[in-house]
Amino acid sequence: MLLKAGVVSLVLLLASRVLGLLRESAQAAAFGASGLADAVVLMLALPDWITGLVAAGALSYVLLPLWAQQSAAAQAESERRVARALLAIGAVLALLLAGGRLGVLAALAPGLSGPARDAAARGLIYAAMALPLALLAALWSTRAQHRRDFVGLYAANLVVNGVLVTALFFIAMKPDSEPAIDRLGLVLLLAMAARLWWLAARRRGWVDGAAAPEAAAAPAPAGARPRSTPLPGTAVWLWAALAAGLPLALPFAARSMASAAGEGALTTFNYAWKLVELPLVLAVQLAASLSFPAIAAAYAAALGSPADRAAAESRVRAAMALAWTLACMAAAGLIVGADALAMLLFGWGRMPAEALVPLAQWARVGAWSLLPQALIAVALTALASQARLRVAALVWALGLATLLASNLALPASGRAQMAALDAVLALVAVGLLALLGPGLGALRRLLPLRLMLATGAVLLACSVGVAAWGVDGAAADGAGWAARLWALRGPLGGAVGAAALVGAVAALSGLPLRAVGRP
Repeated sequence: MLLKAGVVSLVLLLASRVLGLLRESAQAAAFGASGLADAVVLMLALPDWITGLVAAGALSYVLLPLWAQQSAAAQAESERRVARALLAIGAVLALLLAGGRLGVLAALAPGLSGPARDAAARGLIYAAMALPLALLAALWSTRAQHRRDFVGLYAANLVVNGVLVTALFFIAMKPDSEPAIDRLGLVLLLAMAARLWWLAARRRGWVDGAAAPEAAAAPAPAGARPRSTPLPGTAVWLWAALAAGLPLALPFAARSMASAAGEGALTTFNYAWKLVELPLVLAVQLAASLSFPAIAAAYAAALGSPADRAAAESRVRAAMALAWTLACMAAAGLIVGADALAMLLFGWGRMPAEALVPLAQWARVGAWSLLPQALIAVALTALASQARLRVAALVWALGLATLLASNLALPASGRAQMAALDAVLALVAVGLLALLGPGLGALRRLLPLRLMLATGAVLLACSVGVAAWGVDGAAADGAGWAARLWALRGPLGGAVGAAALVGAVAALSGLPLRAVGRP
């Protein structure tokens, strides 16, 4: 049963990410890299980003342990209380976002002006209206996670992206029309409502179907009201929100600062980061998730003896090796195939060919962030196993402050902002690794240094080779879609070959695959 649930979860997660990438591709085809595209990206991304920043992760960190200790009636009662609080918070945030939309635009998209700025201001009104719906969906998704309803959990994002992709492709198929952002704003509200409808339908199945996975409490006496269980205090919610939300703030802040370069820069940075984000989620973070049970069990068994502590560190080292290898493989493929991937995913419709050049360049710079993010993913897993996420949140806060401060010295360039993001993530990785164990001795025990040096050298060689000789990932202007895809076969093959070379070097360096998820 657990194996089947894991396979279903992986398939649905993969489908959700691929459909999300298809949504970005449809946005590029419909709006290109223009000021209007910046407005659309901001409108569509803002509700779920704010939800992730202030609520989504906190709901999982706080409510899942609470519900594990409550009866079904107490769970329902605490869920209703949290829902009322979230709707109230959502209403307040929506009013602030809509009322202060000009100030929000000055902070999040400073490069917009004229008609694009007016369109973005209208788009923020729709984003504000969608915010309470997104917050409620986050709560119901957390409930689905608790009920182990993985279909309901992951398919909810498929519903949202399915509605948006359909609308965006319809817009892209009419190149002579200039779509109003108001129509797409209504589609956004429809997509958010459809996700709530889907989750509500799954909730009815929980009520009418099988019992909850946790043991049922003794029935209350007839006519008695369920006892109210106090929710965790404000400090618990605050630290949980910081631990889960601050990692999302770094790329968002870098994207906003890149917008100062002018209209279209926000969109170009967004698409470049999407090329980095997909392998990060599907490979690096997946490796960390697979290693979580083994690492948690090892730290739970480590009662202070040197042998137990060494066993826990061995688990972390194995997970570091796998996550680092996958990150290097993905980075090598992206560095070699950035031009081809940019053309394949975003070079359609209204996306001009000249906009793909900086997109690929910025993606190559961002590819290096996969390496520190691999270390971060495993380090956070180890710190979570030791209930030390609060101090991790402080490291993330310091990283965000450093990134914001760097904007005072850096030029208004997406490439510079991407490089700054790489540097800040490297600093965060160093800080989190330092929390796992002081001194160089602890780092030698936790990090597979020989493997890291060998794979890092191959990655550096790939980067130098691309810089020296380049990779032709362009297709002839005016060529049909079949001819354009055929022209990309060489660069994409080179990207696969570079990733395979890194994997081979890792295997020769002693990649401990069996030790990652072994109980």
